[in-house]
Amino acid sequence: MSDITRVLERVEQGDPAAATDLMPLVYEELRRLAAHKMAQERPGQTLQPTALVHEAWLRLNESNRQGWRGREHFFRAAAESMRRILVEKARRKSRLRHGGEFERVDCELIDLPIAMDDEKCLAVHEALDRLAELDPRKAEVVKMRIFVGLEVKEIAAALNASEKTVGRDWAFAKAWLSRELKKGV
Repeated sequence: MSDITRVLERVEQGDPAAATDLMPLVYEELRRLAAHKMAQERPGQTLQPTALVHEAWLRLNESNRQGWRGREHFFRAAAESMRRILVEKARRKSRLRHGGEFERVDCELIDLPIAMDDEKCLAVHEALDRLAELDPRKAEVVKMRIFVGLEVKEIAAALNASEKTVGRDWAFAKAWLSRELKKGV
């Protein structure tokens, strides 16, 4: 049993100091995942990986009334929290009063590839909600892969599934999302 699992059990049992003990154990992994996701964002991104981790941590602590049910549940909650933060940010930026019609361009970073703009992020979010209604596990795989940047092996461990199952879920979800996103064009 890992240290994270032990501390999560303490959180579930209502130990008030457990959440404080948990942060140092998961911080570096959450920061690495956030950095991976932020590397895929547009150049000129104002949200930094550290800020994404801290915002996700605050939300996780606010929503953790009953405790996390193990490592898998914790990392699912973290992935969902990061996804929601990025979607909310994309929605805010797209509003006209926030200059949604303008694109910020940093000349030093102009040659970097752009992975997902705000409009596409919102479209993926909406399609992902529809996928979750059809198959929640496949939706979890997509969240962990796209919004957190986990590899198939890491997702398999988090979902307590085989790598082959996660690979099949990922392949299906990519095809399904591609079809859904083309419908919206």
